[in-house]
Amino acid sequence: MSSQAPNQARVIPLRPGTARPVSERPATQPAAQPEGREPLWRDLVGDVLRRERLAQERTLKDVADAARISMPYLSEVERGRKEASSEVLAAAAQALGLGLGDLLSLAQGELARRPRHSGRARTPYNGMCLAA
Repeated sequence: MSSQAPNQARVIPLRPGTARPVSERPATQPAAQPEGREPLWRDLVGDVLRRERLAQERTLKDVADAARISMPYLSEVERGRKEASSEVLAAAAQALGLGLGDLLSLAQGELARRPRHSGRARTPYNGMCLAA
């Protein structure tokens, strides 16, 4: 039996905060992944969007205006903080002169270049799993 009080749950973070904050890493450096973790798709896509925008020497505002999405939202997508819809990704890609397939292909290439991890990080199972 658990030593926790009734109606209290132990929270296990899905992504521990081991990576440097975004403000401390160069804009062209991909987000660091905790050891043994696969990168998230939103991080890969965001990295590709940012890399393509910077290669074209365009501002967030310029690309956001062309894509008809808000500048703060595009920034969040580039940083991997938001899971963008396919419509938003297609608009951002088109604003950069790419098709949606091009964007996804570049993100897949990024995934293929990253080192593979042989095993998954294990957390002891205590018999309860909650999801929101």
